[in-house]
Amino acid sequence: MAFEGSCHCGEVTFRVDDQPPTTAISCNCSHCRRKGLLLSFVPAEALTITQGTESLTEYFFNKHVIAHRFCATCGCQPFGSGTAPGGTAMAAINLRCVPTIDLDSLTIEKVDGAKF
Repeated sequence: MAFEGSCHCGEVTFRVDDQPPTTAISCNCSHCRRKGLLLSFVPAEALTITQGTESLTEYFFNKHVIAHRFCATCGCQPFGSGTAPGGTAMAAINLRCVPTIDLDSLTIEKVDGAKF
């Protein structure tokens, strides 16, 4: 079962070919904390950008291993991409950009990204 999401203005849309998550990660790094991201990680090949690739821009910080991808029009960050510690290509989906996900039903795992 797939789920879909978008940036705020709808310029960038995406589909994730995976089960909707029941858990999310709340990271306290300087970036995630400021944006209020709730993340779910999926294999990179599960993410398909269905519209607006040309409207995406990237932001890197710290070790420059995660491409924080956001819409150049509205500034919303629907997802990011990078590599898991084991070397697997991953996508980090911002569940706040997926309207069908009931955020209150998610089990939230807190990650101390400020120490990374």
